[in-house]
Amino acid sequence: MLKRALTIAVVALTVAATPVRAIEGGPAPFEGDLMRLAEILGALQYLRTLCGANEGNKWLDQMTALLDAEAQSGDRRNRLVANFNNGYRNFQRTYRTCTPAANLSVRRYLDEGAKISREITARYTN
Repeated sequence: MLKRALTIAVVALTVAATPVRAIEGGPAPFEGDLMRLAEILGALQYLRTLCGANEGNKWLDQMTALLDAEAQSGDRRNRLVANFNNGYRNFQRTYRTCTPAANLSVRRYLDEGAKISREITARYTN
């Protein structure tokens, strides 16, 4: 259920109106949350595959949709990609097999990602 909620929330973010920007052209008020979401998506891509979820590139596809909606080019895109890669690599260095701790991490990241997505969607979409 949480996996579905996170997927739905990421999709909702990608179909939202033009990204909200701070006054004076600064970063969006949810910039930090998007960076964390990218990291979570990277971690989920690695951990779900490691633990035999048979989802293919589901979380990478979610990241691609997020990039298409929020950062098609430039520094922001590079930072989002770097966060995704960090999330992936951090767990790649730690886990070689699926363990109870890896499954716990998956559940926690699904919870956190769904929460971030819901909050951004509720606050900043039309």
